[in-house]
Amino acid sequence: MPDFLRVAAATSDPVGVIVLRLIVAMVFGAAVALVYRKTRRVPASSFTSTLVLLAILIAMVTQVIGDNVARAFSLVGALSIVRFRTVVRDTQDTAYVIGAVAVGMAVGAGHLWVAVAGISVVAVAAYAMREDALATADDVPFTLAVRLTLGHDAAAVLGPVLDTFATTRRVVGVSTARQGAALEISYRLALKDPERAQALVAALNITDGVQAVDLRRADVIVES
Repeated sequence: MPDFLRVAAATSDPVGVIVLRLIVAMVFGAAVALVYRKTRRVPASSFTSTLVLLAILIAMVTQVIGDNVARAFSLVGALSIVRFRTVVRDTQDTAYVIGAVAVGMAVGAGHLWVAVAGISVVAVAAYAMREDALATADDVPFTLAVRLTLGHDAAAVLGPVLDTFATTRRVVGVSTARQGAALEISYRLALKDPERAQALVAALNITDGVQAVDLRRADVIVES
């Protein structure tokens, strides 16, 4: 048997300990996912299960690495080929991903109290900030993205339509699209009548210069 296999076998933890750590990582990952679901207005259905799986996988990777620096660099190189193309919709979601990673590492390294303390403090902080987040979402619950042909004045073209349907609107982002041939303008809106969301999309869609419209509220999408 090669030396590196004998060394790994000699320094590995008992199978029962390994399995127990993975189970604990699953439980702690579920705790992180529970905090996420209770403190986010509309949690993504697949994101919560991802947090649980991530904690388990990180715990497994941490146990594989152990104190072996060479193995750590090998795993980093192997995992670097993985590419995730799903955009995290909110910076707080990124914080929960980091939280699941930290919990998995703590459990995999055998520092259970670090994981317990971390989840507890994060839960308190998340619940303390929950009301402010909900109030902001209730204030302007809609997100509108409009793709406009380059050369058109967004305020002049879109303003009259938005004033007809919205009580409150503010620009939250502007970017180029179609290799610089169009502008992507994002708004946060509060509609006068939420039931007329489709009418707003239809009105924008027939406006001169508008190429595409995407209106979102929570998990409901109306687009053309």
